[in-house]
Amino acid sequence: MTFRDIILIPDKRLKTVVEPLANIDKDTRILVDDMFETMYEAEGYGLAGPQIGVMGRIIVVDCAKEDKGEKPDPIAMINPDIVFSSEEISVYEEGCLSIPEYFEEVERPANIRVKYLNVDGKTIEREADGLLATCIQHEIDHLNGKLFIDYISRLKRDRIIKKFQKLARQNAG
Repeated sequence: MTFRDIILIPDKRLKTVVEPLANIDKDTRILVDDMFETMYEAEGYGLAGPQIGVMGRIIVVDCAKEDKGEKPDPIAMINPDIVFSSEEISVYEEGCLSIPEYFEEVERPANIRVKYLNVDGKTIEREADGLLATCIQHEIDHLNGKLFIDYISRLKRDRIIKKFQKLARQNAG
């Protein structure tokens, strides 16, 4: 397993809609392992391919809270698609590994059903609610070129983007 660098805003890859993965092979399994290692090392709940420069529809999530005694529950989703979203809304304070140290409350459907391929190429359909539903939606948004800050006010979003643009210029120069 290898830790991968996480891309930060304003990198344009984070705003790109990515294509489905055509096949699942040994390299896909290695990628999934790397994504989990990267996510756990960065102390995140999820990670999408574009966040590490992989421009394919792949995400990993694990919302277990070890500090609360929960066992890890890693889920890898290849070519995920939300096939149902409830009208009921939930609000969670979200953050993102590509927008470090920034958190904001976001409204999303409280319950979802997602269809995806696992690392064995088997089609899975699973329901999710609570934090897991939020996390899956957040990561699938990455595959569609959308960030959680796209759900907040334009003023707040512009302020965050300017901050990271300035940081990127400082790091480049």
